[in-house]
Amino acid sequence: MKIRSKEITVRTRGYCDIIDLTPQMETFLSEGGIREGQFLVFVPGSTAGITTIEFEPGLKKDLKEFFEKLIPSSERYHHNDTWHDGNGFAHVRAAFLKPSLTIPVIGNRLGLGTWQQVVLIDFDNRDRNRRVILQLSGL
Repeated sequence: MKIRSKEITVRTRGYCDIIDLTPQMETFLSEGGIREGQFLVFVPGSTAGITTIEFEPGLKKDLKEFFEKLIPSSERYHHNDTWHDGNGFAHVRAAFLKPSLTIPVIGNRLGLGTWQQVVLIDFDNRDRNRRVILQLSGL
């Protein structure tokens, strides 16, 4: 079994900025020499998450509206009382989404559906340079 890791940096704008990570993941997989296994993608930090979507403009708007309705940025959050940074909503949203995802690797390809891409969603209230850890394991 082989394990390969790589860290990439992604520039985000916060406020539910959605970034397609699939091209960087496919490039890393093509260089990785792993035909069968698993691909882990992880974002360190507590104000961003990883998921899969069909990366198209309408769904990107739908997701932003969904998170604003479910976890409004204008509500009072106790986290803000502690740190006074105004991003309590971002922490709650990220906890809801989760920081990592594992995708099967089958025949040296990501086991994604036809219209499925892996995305990072940055919920913070400011621009960021987000670290993303990519890790392949398999044969």
